[in-house]
Amino acid sequence: MMMATRKLLHYFTDHEVMVITSYPLGDIICNHDTVGRISKWALELMGHDIRYIPYTAIKSQALADFIAEWMKVQLPTPDVTHEYWMMYFNGSVMAPGSGAGVVLISLDGSMLYYMIRLHFSASNNAAEYEALINGLCIIVELGATWLYVYGDSEMIIDQVMKESSCKSPLMAVYCQEVCKLEDKFSYFWDNTI
Repeated sequence: MMMATRKLLHYFTDHEVMVITSYPLGDIICNHDTVGRISKWALELMGHDIRYIPYTAIKSQALADFIAEWMKVQLPTPDVTHEYWMMYFNGSVMAPGSGAGVVLISLDGSMLYYMIRLHFSASNNAAEYEALINGLCIIVELGATWLYVYGDSEMIIDQVMKESSCKSPLMAVYCQEVCKLEDKFSYFWDNTI
């Protein structure tokens, strides 16, 4: 903190600074019984508007909101005159849980964002398949018949395009479900992004 205040003094003098930490820095620095070096630091920091906020865990929904917010920046600008829907899918597995995301781009260029929380233990490939299947179900409900599908899982795309076989029985079931949904479209094309 001391090095930051000395090097970035103009920020500390003009703005309120929030320090997010999992350590009790505020209690240590603001303690009236401090002695030695800490008391010198406390006196120097006292002239600045610094709030110490305890570090909290990032909730899954905050991560999903962040992905949805920044997805607009990462996706290419849709061609408004196209004759087909586009679907981007992705799945993710982390320590606290699994999730999937789907972005649909309609014929007029409108973007629809869907975040799916998986309430079961899943592998990365299962999460990718869940994203693909849920996205296809949503687009069937919307009545689209022409569709381009984009995903970043080469294995999933190869299995769906029948360029490779499913070694896992679970992946084979997922692939069969995609094939059933694929029959509902006049044109279906997979590509990696």
